Amino acid sequence: MRVAVIGGGPGGLYAAALLKRLGPERDITVWERNAPDDTFGFGVVLSDETLGGIQHADPAVYRALQEEFVRWDDIDVVHRGRTVTSGGHGFAALGRRRLLEILHERCRSLGVHLRFRTEAPPAAELSTAYDLVIAADGVHSLTREAHADIFAPRVTTHRCRYIWLAADFAFDAFRFEIAETEHGVMQLHGYPYGTGASTVIVEMREEVWRAAGLDECDEQQSAERCAKIFADALGGRPLRGNKSTWTAFRTVVNRRWSHGNTVLLGDAAHTAHFSIGSGTKLAVEDALALVACIQEQPGLPAALAAYETERRPVVESTQRAAAASLRWFEELPTYLDQPAHQFAFNLLTRSRRVTHDNLRLRDPACTEAVERDFGCPPGTPPMFTPFRLRGLTLRNRVVVSPMDTYSAEDGVPGDFHLVHLGARALGGAGLVMTEMVCVSPEGRITPGCAGLYTPEQAAAWQRIAAFVHQQSPGTAIGIQLGHSGRKGSTRLMWEGIDQPLEDGNWPLTAASAIPYRPGVSQVPQQLDRAGLDDIRDQFAEAARKAAGCGFDLLELHCAHGYLLSGFLSPLTNRRTDMYGGPLENRLRFPLEVFDAVRDLWPADRPMTVRISATDWAAGGNTAEDAVEIARAFAAHGADAIDVSTGQVVPDERPEYGRSYQTPYADRIRNTLRVPVITVGAISSWDDVNSLLLAGRADLCALARPHLYDPHWTLHAAADQNYTGPGAPWPLPYRAGSRKPPTGRTDGPKPRLTLN
Repeated sequence: MRVAVIGGGPGGLYAAALLKRLGPERDITVWERNAPDDTFGFGVVLSDETLGGIQHADPAVYRALQEEFVRWDDIDVVHRGRTVTSGGHGFAALGRRRLLEILHERCRSLGVHLRFRTEAPPAAELSTAYDLVIAADGVHSLTREAHADIFAPRVTTHRCRYIWLAADFAFDAFRFEIAETEHGVMQLHGYPYGTGASTVIVEMREEVWRAAGLDECDEQQSAERCAKIFADALGGRPLRGNKSTWTAFRTVVNRRWSHGNTVLLGDAAHTAHFSIGSGTKLAVEDALALVACIQEQPGLPAALAAYETERRPVVESTQRAAAASLRWFEELPTYLDQPAHQFAFNLLTRSRRVTHDNLRLRDPACTEAVERDFGCPPGTPPMFTPFRLRGLTLRNRVVVSPMDTYSAEDGVPGDFHLVHLGARALGGAGLVMTEMVCVSPEGRITPGCAGLYTPEQAAAWQRIAAFVHQQSPGTAIGIQLGHSGRKGSTRLMWEGIDQPLEDGNWPLTAASAIPYRPGVSQVPQQLDRAGLDDIRDQFAEAARKAAGCGFDLLELHCAHGYLLSGFLSPLTNRRTDMYGGPLENRLRFPLEVFDAVRDLWPADRPMTVRISATDWAAGGNTAEDAVEIARAFAAHGADAIDVSTGQVVPDERPEYGRSYQTPYADRIRNTLRVPVITVGAISSWDDVNSLLLAGRADLCALARPHLYDPHWTLHAAADQNYTGPGAPWPLPYRAGSRKPPTGRTDGPKPRLTLN
């Protein structure tokens, strides 16, 4: 096999060394445009997991790295003059230049041809002369761009500017320090990589960078300005550069990683923000996986396919974590008023890779300090602390999210709803929400949707609310009121989601006469003045009935493309009257409905609003719009904002992932200082505790976990050995409050060793 490697960074060099070590007969050449000692940046951080892979694959490289590493456990977070230290994290770093020297030496000893100061021929040319072309040519990969039609790259440039610098002393820990300047907030990321050297990254929002005049500074001037700004962190020492320039981070994603016999590796294939220290780590792990697949698979096409199959899920998970970390630093100013311990915990858990339970294992004392500041009584996890909304005190922070069940008859909830909602109420959640309850027959999504527009429906809901209050004292039950708008008159979800009924359709109304799915969905009628008044009054009447049913909380559904959401989004509201155009006008009718409902809803009972914080589509509402929407509802008396996203237009492009909607709730909460409910892909009690303790949400709503386990909250209490008032077991169930024992699977351990 003849192998060409484009790019002499750690990933390309390590792939070359491994391929040569495992196949001495292979002819391998690495092209690197720069000199051997010509590199950007300073220090490189590698995880124990990555080092374990290196140790197994190439003990010689591992031993050389071990001799060079600087190791430390602590992270220092400096917040308004106070330092919070968290231990037990475990880092290993060395100089990037020394890492390259080790890999150069290893490649030479194995017989890899290294061509420095030489531009590689184009990948298309190399692919005809070599059996394998590894494109490790970095974030600005010419190979990727030359074959963009195949790799289909998507490159996103982000909002902060940063610069890599170095200090000639070693920090005692990984250090995060915040500077609140007259121009805005700046942050320092620093870590040691040698006995007398540290990497220092200074980062800030683009507008802060320009306001400070740093956009006009050269490398030396930038180093001097940054050293002055962070003089306390540096102990008055200077900073130096290494071809250092201010840049904006670019996230690289490719639809494909290989083309014929050419394969992308490292930053050419994907990038992850430096704040989680994964660039070199990912490149080295790519090299390990690629070489392993070449060894294991019967041919190159199978090997390249296996490489991508193995690595893509890992990379995508890392990129999601990196994106969360990146956004956290972009929104850093919103967190500055948090208490020092909460701020530090928020920073440490920003990527979701470190969680409350994980940090408790690493540093119990630090975690306990955060819990004390949060108000957790001893032995009480954050999720089991009470929360007050107006006159309602919830005994814990868990919400059973509204879930359409499509099981009503003529809008009347039946025995299914009694069992469904009753079981979740017995299961320990602080608040159980109904599905979207429609305010009129024409406001239903499907024929199976529940309503609250007849006496029969009101009586059925009263029965359910009474059961919850009588059989699960302390559990609150809330009702969500909504109108389907242009998304109505469709089949039951399992019969064809969003598909029109085969017969018996009812007419639809909406903000504008735009069908949900053009050519498939019914075209709705644009509401006129009389229609607007009718719907407003239908919501108000349903609220009056809901109060009589005994519901503890009312939520107005202004999300997911239903009628009120349709007014809020510019993609679905094309009106030219006072209800269309700028956001202020698009808010007008939803706020009129809110006010009408609030007037009839009892003053001591809370009212929340669910919104879609982004439409996930070009030209639609954004996170910035969501803050203004939330601000408007809060000003009109909303006690909390329930923050969901999307489902407004069918061609949306959501960025799914673990607790993927929480950043939107977080932004609203910490910008407006209003309570928020976060929802979406929250599945573990550890995530709930982490989000609450970090101050990203006040309540956590879970849907599918409660379908899987109606007693999710009680089981979460049992898993955490919590038996307090935040999660009492119903008396008939108390005998099952501990997890049942399982069969023994471990054999008796040997006690004697005989020679």
